[in-house]
Amino acid sequence: MAHICRQLVGVGGSCVGWVGLIFATATNNWVQTCDYSVATCLRMDELGSRGLWAECVVSPSLYHCVSLDQMFSLPAYVQVSRALMIAACLLGVPALLLVLMSMPCIRLPSNYSATVKKRRTQVGGVLFIVMAVFGAVATVWFPIGANKAEHLMSFGYSLYVGWVGAGLCLLGGVVILCFQVALITNPSRENSFFYSRRGGTAREVDRSANHAKTERV
Repeated sequence: MAHICRQLVGVGGSCVGWVGLIFATATNNWVQTCDYSVATCLRMDELGSRGLWAECVVSPSLYHCVSLDQMFSLPAYVQVSRALMIAACLLGVPALLLVLMSMPCIRLPSNYSATVKKRRTQVGGVLFIVMAVFGAVATVWFPIGANKAEHLMSFGYSLYVGWVGAGLCLLGGVVILCFQVALITNPSRENSFFYSRRGGTAREVDRSANHAKTERV
């Protein structure tokens, strides 16, 4: 029961982290740029907000965004961050499906053994960790590149959501992999073999009969 709860925690955390990465990718409030104080920039309409897809001008009476649709003229940090975040969002689909299909409550056809389920869970956990690495690299590299291009004033809420999402994906992937390690180190006794003193061959003993012999002794 503890192993199932651990796997559910890993799946839930990874799923929430995946949603966070999608939200961070879709929104454009990654960093805020300003050459002066906040009040001065708001009064002069120079407070800027930048994301993966648009640059916005923020003021008390205006909120205007310009799409970054010139792909080949964009800085390298924007293009790489886009690619990493899109890859992280797309990897969430197979990762979640693999882990869900390997849950103990999911019954697969008889030709799928427990070993196949374990391998699927391991691959899903590794994919969640890769998603976390992609998200962390993108959300760290983007503000560094923006600070070199313009004066960085503060981080936006999209960046914080991306950090939280990457952390949850990493935590969920590690928990899922630790769940599999626990299953390997504690194998089931259902298919255990007992060796007889009379012969060197191994034979599987009925647990109920073995228990009855122990009671008589």
